[in-house]
Amino acid sequence: MVASRRGFSPSMPEPFRAVRPSEGCFMAYYPVNLDIVGRRCVVVGGGQVAERKVERLVECGARVAVLSSRLTDRLAEMARAGTVEHVDSEYEAEKLGEAMLVIGATDREDVNDAVSRECRRRGILVNIVDDPERCDFILPAIFQRGGLTVAVSTGGRSPALARRIREDLEGRFGPEYAVLVDIMADIRQKVTARGRTSGENKVLFEAVVRSPVLDLIRAGDWEGVRALVRELTGEEIDARP
Repeated sequence: MVASRRGFSPSMPEPFRAVRPSEGCFMAYYPVNLDIVGRRCVVVGGGQVAERKVERLVECGARVAVLSSRLTDRLAEMARAGTVEHVDSEYEAEKLGEAMLVIGATDREDVNDAVSRECRRRGILVNIVDDPERCDFILPAIFQRGGLTVAVSTGGRSPALARRIREDLEGRFGPEYAVLVDIMADIRQKVTARGRTSGENKVLFEAVVRSPVLDLIRAGDWEGVRALVRELTGEEIDARP
């Protein structure tokens, strides 16, 4: 998940003009999940921070280009393997190409500023690491359990606190949640195929997630899981780890 915003534009028609909060006010971000599979995403920079950003983008299926004259060993290995495209150059605006989004991860403020300005001029979503004022979106602290992603954000005001909260939550959400996500996806597909109303379906879904199903998964009682789902929804599922 990312949280995004676009800047204030004096040229926008009055009814659609964004209202920028006054100095010291909290900027609210709009949380979204972006589908970047097969989309060109550019990371400007080749250091350790850039490496982490690149790896996450690759995990999400993006076509990643790394724009830097120097790379970490890991990034160089990824480039040799064809996992990412290496644009061996100092930053130049034309090197961004037709990017969907850009992450600036250099240690040079002038370069990061140039990246932000160019992306905003061209309408490309941009994130400058540790510099919310130059960002259109910020990246939350996240962890995953299979198909479940939990994201924590403080709107850029305290990444350290977001990480602390994420660590606390990681201890509460174990691997059983990954199994439950898959089970719920199976149930949802079968239940919605019946042609009932969304309200009727919601009652069934809520009944399952509020049942003792997680306890049964933790205990490895797969027959118990199947019996419970059958009782609550009338559906047969192939519950297994």
